[in-house]
Amino acid sequence: MSAPLQDRPTRQPSLADALIPLGALALLIAGSLALFGLDALDGPIQVALLLACAVAALIAMKNGHRFEAVQEAGKGAIASVTSAVFILLAVGALIGVWNLSGTIPTLVFYGIKILSPGWYYAATALICAVVALSIGSSWTTAATIGVGLVGIAGLIGVSPDITAGAVISGAYLGDKTSPLSETTILTAQVADLPVHEHIRRQVWTSVPAFVIALAVFAVLSISGPAPTAMDTTSELADLDSIFWITPLALLPLVLLAILSVRRVPASLALLASTLFAGVLGAFLQPEVYAHFIPGAGNVVIESIKAVWLAMSNGFSIDSGIPEVDRLLSRGGIDSMLLTIVLIFAAVTFGALLEEFGLIARLVDPMITAARGTGQLFLAVFVCGFGLNIVAGDQYIALVLPGRIFRAEFARRGLAPGNLSRLAADSGTVTSPLVPWNSCGAFMGATLGISTLLYLPYAVFCYASPALSVLYGFTGFRIERTGGVQNAVSET
Repeated sequence: MSAPLQDRPTRQPSLADALIPLGALALLIAGSLALFGLDALDGPIQVALLLACAVAALIAMKNGHRFEAVQEAGKGAIASVTSAVFILLAVGALIGVWNLSGTIPTLVFYGIKILSPGWYYAATALICAVVALSIGSSWTTAATIGVGLVGIAGLIGVSPDITAGAVISGAYLGDKTSPLSETTILTAQVADLPVHEHIRRQVWTSVPAFVIALAVFAVLSISGPAPTAMDTTSELADLDSIFWITPLALLPLVLLAILSVRRVPASLALLASTLFAGVLGAFLQPEVYAHFIPGAGNVVIESIKAVWLAMSNGFSIDSGIPEVDRLLSRGGIDSMLLTIVLIFAAVTFGALLEEFGLIARLVDPMITAARGTGQLFLAVFVCGFGLNIVAGDQYIALVLPGRIFRAEFARRGLAPGNLSRLAADSGTVTSPLVPWNSCGAFMGATLGISTLLYLPYAVFCYASPALSVLYGFTGFRIERTGGVQNAVSET
């Protein structure tokens, strides 16, 4: 008679055990994309990830782990992204209310007047970089300034897809190098470095990568398809006829910036800005509120219901002007629910792979095979980017390579700053390139541009890790325990 499940000894996973869940994930995602195209992100990929979780759970149980252990790993995974979920919900509410209150229409109005199609992409990247460096958050940058810039793109005839790539390039420069960024702080802690030293090392890949991105965006502006000939005066008039366009409508953005700089938790800062915009908008846009919630009778009740509905279900408008309606009819908590399901499924899959030794089974041979410094750097990148794909969360992709490769870097005389820079380039920067990663899902849902559409244009997210790996092969800016070495490393 076989022993009870809880008494069975556990076995170390084989290489086949580690590869089967990854193969299942690749097959299921490829199948969902083949059957549904870009619409796969609206449900089918969530199903694919859920089924991949089931495969990983079966592998763990085959190796003697109890189903209760599988459940606990799933609970831990979901708990780890609780803060991200609250930020997502707050962003959905903010977009709905900022549209209702006139904040986003005002951003778009002034943006159309100031920004020229001839240098729009590069200007977008620069604006988002400055904002993200100031507040330390790529998510907040994309959810505020980024949303407005993508909206402007559609009205002035430039590509929203390229604009989204420029938003992400600028936002992740700030996320990676700002002393206020939680990912920057976390990476420094994992490497046991002071934050300012970690940032100093980041500059050597981040600044050149951003310059490359700006050059690419300039070329795209010059050599790409010419902007559609549009009479932007009419779009400005359309917005100005519906909303009272005034700098006062930008006060919620100012409040959000102040709260972010003061290190107020992101979800609370977003909610505070949302509620402030709702109250302010009731005075600035009474006709919009009355049109959104008709027949309430009482102005106060009407305003409360309008803000409440915009937070929960988003703002919608039927102005008779298709461009304006498409731009502003968005947001709401419910617009983020599929994205949250995607994140839950992705991080659960990654947690199962980590908890039951499947990731380590794949990474250990990579360390053994990496004979030179360049090969070791490449192994770290593959691990970080691979974790963004299979684990679905940038924090896992940041922390695990730091833990897995720290001893090997020390054994080879490589200073911790090399690993902290490489982990940020591999984990943080590549996270928005994966549709089911928490960052990729967030950016797609927030900007209203599918991850697969903006992916080719997120130039910074390619250039920064490429430079980091290149430094490993050439020896440039490779710091050893005895000091900086610029000599070519062994290969």
